[in-house]
Amino acid sequence: MSANVWLWILAGFLAAIFLGTGVLKLTRTREEIVAAGLAWAEDYSEPALRALGWAEVLGAAGLVLPPLVGLGILTPVAAVCLGLLTVGATVVHLRRRELLPDVVRSLALVAMCAVLAFYRFGPEAF
Repeated sequence: MSANVWLWILAGFLAAIFLGTGVLKLTRTREEIVAAGLAWAEDYSEPALRALGWAEVLGAAGLVLPPLVGLGILTPVAAVCLGLLTVGATVVHLRRRELLPDVVRSLALVAMCAVLAFYRFGPEAF
């Protein structure tokens, strides 16, 4: 399988994750999010959670839609933005001492975003 195919799979995987978490933040109340096991949401207002949700949904769209309309340069930009958003999530989890699995999961997402951005900016650009 070519590198391009693997990068599309990675972009689709990341888009599915960020779309799912974004929709969760957009469709649930803060209390429902906390009850679902995301205790960190206690520290944020509903408007802040909605803003995070929109950022994740738009970032997910930015991973897969731009190359389909000839704007492939936006895919690595979206990957960088989602990676930075996830670095912020990692800091939140570290401050709350939520090491396993939250920090590990966040770091894995950051690494995947970095790989996608690196290859789409460089050797496998659209």
